[in-house]
Amino acid sequence: MLLNHGDLQAIWLTVRLASIVTLILLLVGTPIAWWLARSKAWWKGPVGAVVALPLVLPPSVLGFYLLLAMGPNGPVGQITQTLGIGLLPFTFWGLVLASVFYSLPFMVQPLQNAFEAMGERPLEVAATLRASPLDAFFTVAVPLALPGFLTAAILTFAHTVGEFGVVLMIGGNIPGETRVASVQIYDHVEAMEYMQAHRLSAVMLVFSFLVLLALYAWRPSPKKGA
Repeated sequence: MLLNHGDLQAIWLTVRLASIVTLILLLVGTPIAWWLARSKAWWKGPVGAVVALPLVLPPSVLGFYLLLAMGPNGPVGQITQTLGIGLLPFTFWGLVLASVFYSLPFMVQPLQNAFEAMGERPLEVAATLRASPLDAFFTVAVPLALPGFLTAAILTFAHTVGEFGVVLMIGGNIPGETRVASVQIYDHVEAMEYMQAHRLSAVMLVFSFLVLLALYAWRPSPKKGA
């Protein structure tokens, strides 16, 4: 068999994690991107910098601070303990929360670019037709920014699939609970199981290629004379 039970379990866990994170970030990242695209407030720059921080911050640094925040003395840990949820580190939902922070710029920045490229004119026309701001957003802005939504969703899903440093810091390496595909490949290499590592890596390589192929296929062609 090409992949063993542990590999298949890690792939399923990875797909489940990436799907949940992408759905959460579509809900969380859309209002953030909309505000960044339209706001002229002075704190737009600091907020944009915080959103983009995971792009330049070493994953181990981000994972370390998230681990502290989710720990028994951290603000998130105290909230989850008060709610009776317990502590999130080394659980699947701890991985989800960490991945939401880590993949945030991959959702927000493509959406922000799409909203900015749309310009003010479509919304001004909608306002003259007495459309409420909410109606204008869902009937005008969302359809015009659809390529941006597709790009953001694909990039967020793919980036979450490829995580290693943050998931290892927050999730550890628990089979069936927090061991995702990238950690499973690391385990194979550590155990000198190079053929298994090669097979799983090849699957991830093909997956990454298909994701990029989908991304470029969906990207609209530039208009002539634009």
